[in-house]
Amino acid sequence: MLSKFIEFKKISDMIYLQRISRRNTKMVKELTDTTFEEATKTGVTLTDFWATWCGPCRMQSPVVEELDEEMNDKVSFGKVDVDQNKQVASEFGIMSIPTLLIKKDGQVVDTLVGYHPKEQIKSKLEQYI
Repeated sequence: MLSKFIEFKKISDMIYLQRISRRNTKMVKELTDTTFEEATKTGVTLTDFWATWCGPCRMQSPVVEELDEEMNDKVSFGKVDVDQNKQVASEFGIMSIPTLLIKKDGQVVDTLVGYHPKEQIKSKLEQYI
């Protein structure tokens, strides 16, 4: 009986991992010091400045992913790892993370510092669409 339970547990874990990997295949575009300017020069863009070691960033990331899925026809989404891309983070004065930078046609129109819920970010973005 115990061996059947262990086998069932392994199968259910595998199914769960497959679901997660399928759900996360669409990722927000990673931007770098060299790609940031081109990626954010037209239209409305939201860039998530983050780092791998940042707890609030790990909370913010799925929210940004959801918004990307919902609004990608109106807003371009990107992520900048501040540890790997110090130049662009410095250029925009990113001192705390997560920081969400909203630009319209290349100009910064809003900045959100710290974790923000989905509806609050969506409301901000809709002001600039």
